[in-house]
Amino acid sequence: MKTFKTHFSEKESDITIISESKSAILRAKDTLFFHRNNLERYIKKNNNFLTSFSPVKVKTSLRIVNLMAEVAYICDVGPMASVAGALADLMLEAMKIKDNTTEIDFIPAKIALVENGGEISIDSIKPMKVALFAGYNELNLNIGFLIEKKDCPLGIGTSSATIGHAISLGQADVVTIFAENAALADTAATKIGNLVKGKDIETSIKKGLDAVDNIFGVSGAFISRENKVGQTGKLPKLIKIEGNKKKILKEKLDNIFPGDYEIFR
Repeated sequence: MKTFKTHFSEKESDITIISESKSAILRAKDTLFFHRNNLERYIKKNNNFLTSFSPVKVKTSLRIVNLMAEVAYICDVGPMASVAGALADLMLEAMKIKDNTTEIDFIPAKIALVENGGEISIDSIKPMKVALFAGYNELNLNIGFLIEKKDCPLGIGTSSATIGHAISLGQADVVTIFAENAALADTAATKIGNLVKGKDIETSIKKGLDAVDNIFGVSGAFISRENKVGQTGKLPKLIKIEGNKKKILKEKLDNIFPGDYEIFR
């Protein structure tokens, strides 16, 4: 089955979509613009939703806002911690569901992956490889996960104190969370990442792993800090990512999802 991959940016959103259905990819793009616009308009009138580091009560019919508020309460963090994952989830959902009243030519995706700034929402009948960007240490892009049909649907969220532009109060190189959706995984990664800190590296990792067990909807976690790692719960199969590390980093878009994909623009 021929599979297509596309990459584009919209303001702060940096998106990669993989699917066998071109119409599903186009639907996902439209969905991003729709929900981003809704969120931007909401934030202009409700600035606390943007700036709060704690959960915020909301009263709105906007799905993006309600989804973000819901997972923020589960993890006891600010709602913006989930924005990338929530958008990825809504895009993936749009790729899978056909509205029979419109879009006659729309073909629901059997292979669907949306990555938004490192947060991933995936539901695929085809196994897919995801490389782990584990910060600037020996693990960096040497390992990854094989996401199989039995793992799906799945959300993957990542938080780091050493890479990326997101705010982390911890010291982990990477905290990768696996959950029932990307919004929850994104938010939980922030919460757990904030806990991984202190002089004793192994103790800090254990503290993060222990907290994972108390978050409903999270299935597993992988934490790396200064070449020490820990994991808990149910994780997809770990795999080794072959290739030159510097080349992989230079061509990150092509290698973060290793596989045979035709570029769709």
